[in-house]
Amino acid sequence: MSGASKGSESVKTPVWRLQRSPVESVKPPVQRSPVSISWEQSLVEAATAIYEGRVDVASEILTHLSAGPNPMGNSEQKLMGYMLSALKSRVNPVDYPPPVAELFTEEHLLSVRSLYDVSPCFWLGFRAANLAILEAASEQPSTNKLHVIDFAIGRKEQYDSLLYELSMRQAGNQFTLNITTLADSIIGAERLRMIGDRLSKVAAVMGVRLVFNIVSQKLSELSRDSLGCEPDEVLAVNLAFKLYRMPDERVSAKNTRDELLRRVKGLAPQVVTLVEQEMNGNTAPFPMRVGEALAYYRALLESLESKFVRYDSERATRAEEGLSRKLVNLVACEGRDRVERCEVFGEWRDRMGMAGFELKSVGRVVAKYLEAGFAFPLQEGFTVKEENGVVCFGWLGRTITVASAWH
Repeated sequence: MSGASKGSESVKTPVWRLQRSPVESVKPPVQRSPVSISWEQSLVEAATAIYEGRVDVASEILTHLSAGPNPMGNSEQKLMGYMLSALKSRVNPVDYPPPVAELFTEEHLLSVRSLYDVSPCFWLGFRAANLAILEAASEQPSTNKLHVIDFAIGRKEQYDSLLYELSMRQAGNQFTLNITTLADSIIGAERLRMIGDRLSKVAAVMGVRLVFNIVSQKLSELSRDSLGCEPDEVLAVNLAFKLYRMPDERVSAKNTRDELLRRVKGLAPQVVTLVEQEMNGNTAPFPMRVGEALAYYRALLESLESKFVRYDSERATRAEEGLSRKLVNLVACEGRDRVERCEVFGEWRDRMGMAGFELKSVGRVVAKYLEAGFAFPLQEGFTVKEENGVVCFGWLGRTITVASAWH
């Protein structure tokens, strides 16, 4: 299956603009050195040797690469260091234990949120999800009630923006925004209460009535009644960066990923928003997974070096720390220990289709937003492209995230 986009045109002016026509992938303006190509090839050779059971050959390659200087100064050096750690963990998990439990810690949660905050490829994905939700609300002007079910509030600022947009659309008829979120082992009820208290203060300033509910339920118990859904409200489900952390049929016969989608479909929402990283980190054979990780994380780490991101160097550094754990876990682990299982959009499209969903074009909604004058400066190198109804956010020809909407 193919992804939504493996390439997009490099932005020529520092303005976020929607690119409508299909374009070919472009190479970054700075050519990679033969040395960097050599170590990447060596890493893929080591991965191939591991895959074929020639662990001694892989160990020799990794020992040779580790002997060289690696000051971890730029994105290329960081990528090499992360991948060396990953492959060493794969070969010898006793001496080099891979991060598994670490991906459920408060520290990692803060790192991921830092990534969502500083990288346009991520926070623009949340913005696209908001636009799709607002579009669904505008399609039912007879009601001023909007209910959003969020299974993992990844970025609380998403709802700051949504409250602001609703306040601008009230026209004397006060909106009610009902947010229902589910507590789990990663985001506990106490943290969610803090988010709810903060959003209540924002809502009071915006003049929007906010109802914030926290529920603790098993997946099998989810229903419109248990989630407090009302017949006269617009119901939206936000799945931004949720599904990639859920086990699928390759991990468990229960397949909680597909079960969640079936449960969501049973809620009969007006819109479901899906934002995910564009990377085949689940089904590809091990050497291909390593090659995919090298290409994806190279682009992502390079983008974090841009001036646009580095104005907040503390959060950018924290985001990189989280990326190192994500990459090592992706490469070193299998089964339930591989916590994150990213897919390309083609896989998500098929999975959503099997659950009974139909794609609802979000590209047109984003285009309307830009045409209304809400464009803003964005550093050259970041790209935004509409493709077949979805919106792809990327860096120098590589798609990083894809936002889509469904009904």
